[in-house]
Amino acid sequence: MVDKKEGIGYSEKINDKAFSKYLDSSRKWSLYFSFGLALIAIIGFFVYGQTSSDMDNPQALFIGLAIGGMFITIASIQNMRRNRSKTWDGVVVDKKHEKKKRRINSSDNENSQVEIYDHYTINIRSDEGKKHKITSDNDDTLYNYYHVGDKVRKHAGLNTYEKYDKSKDTIIFCNACGTLNSIEGDYCSRCKCPLLK
Repeated sequence: MVDKKEGIGYSEKINDKAFSKYLDSSRKWSLYFSFGLALIAIIGFFVYGQTSSDMDNPQALFIGLAIGGMFITIASIQNMRRNRSKTWDGVVVDKKHEKKKRRINSSDNENSQVEIYDHYTINIRSDEGKKHKITSDNDDTLYNYYHVGDKVRKHAGLNTYEKYDKSKDTIIFCNACGTLNSIEGDYCSRCKCPLLK
């Protein structure tokens, strides 16, 4: 049970129906979006096959069908993984901040540039010993939010980790959609799910 004054403990608000509604809605929209992309790919390649001299139908149509099938397959796999995921507890064991370089290509390779960026890594070990990573580039918000030694819980199907001790925090991430919120709020400003505090 969470002591709201102290902000210590895992929140029982995870049992709110808003989370199951959010997960159902996410699954549906993921499939709708993939079907939409698939339809665009199929129609686009069919039209290309009808109008282009480079490729004729049915070859172009088959390529469109293959790409469309790929979109639907990816969405289905993501939904299956989300359905099979389980809640687990862990601890932040390490954090790392590195300066890295990457090449930014322009339209002509002669003018490509090198960008120096900040890469942040947070390493979490589950109670079962599995390693998990949170990474971000040029944004240290999560890096500063989590501290080595923090106990965390990853709720099944949701996007972020709930901290056990939120007593000194001024911000909180929505565990459903991952949106950054003020610790003063009770509901996510984006998806309206309860904030787990």
